[in-house]
Amino acid sequence: MGETVIGSNISIDGDISGSDSVTVLGTVRGSISTKDQVTIATSGRVEASVDSASVEVSGSVEGNVTASDKVEIKSGGKLIGDVKAPRILIADGAAFKGNINMTG
Repeated sequence: MGETVIGSNISIDGDISGSDSVTVLGTVRGSISTKDQVTIATSGRVEASVDSASVEVSGSVEGNVTASDKVEIKSGGKLIGDVKAPRILIADGAAFKGNINMTG
């Protein structure tokens, strides 16, 4: 398994799909779908839906997030949209606006 890093000076308008993990340091407008982990770093901004095994938000996400394992919003992270995952962690200092559906 590899890892794809979207650099801080990169902006992608379009869909991203695959089986490897994705780390977003820049901006993505379009859906992200991967079988591994999606990490939105502090500088990262996603304006799209995210579908992955695990999603970690330290930056900003505007869109619905679905994970088969867990979604974690770190301190300083911001998520606006609905979340569907069996495990959801929202740290003190994180911002969240939307609905939560904890599926088993």
